[in-house]
Amino acid sequence: MGRTVLTITQHLNEIESLLSPFRRTLRRSDQYVFDGLFAAARRHIAAIGQAESLLPFESALLAILLEQAKEIAVLRQELEGLKAKHG
Repeated sequence: MGRTVLTITQHLNEIESLLSPFRRTLRRSDQYVFDGLFAAARRHIAAIGQAESLLPFESALLAILLEQAKEIAVLRQELEGLKAKHG
C-alpha cells in the first residue's frame, strides 16, 4: 500500500513547485531572496508539522515571518550598538 498522507516536507516542496512559475518571472536577485524564504521555512519544519489547524502554506508563512523578525531584531541590536559607539 502506498502512503496517502503527505509529510510536511512534501507539502512544502509541492508549494514551492506550484510557485515555480512565479519564481521564474522574478529578477535573479529576487529569486535568491525567494529561495531564502523557503530555506527559512525549512528551518522550522518541525513546528510547521505541529500546526495542524493551519494549511501547510500558512504554517510556512509563519515560519518565514519568524525568521524575518529574528533578522530584524539582530539588525536593530547592531544599529543600536553602532549608535551608542558613535554617539
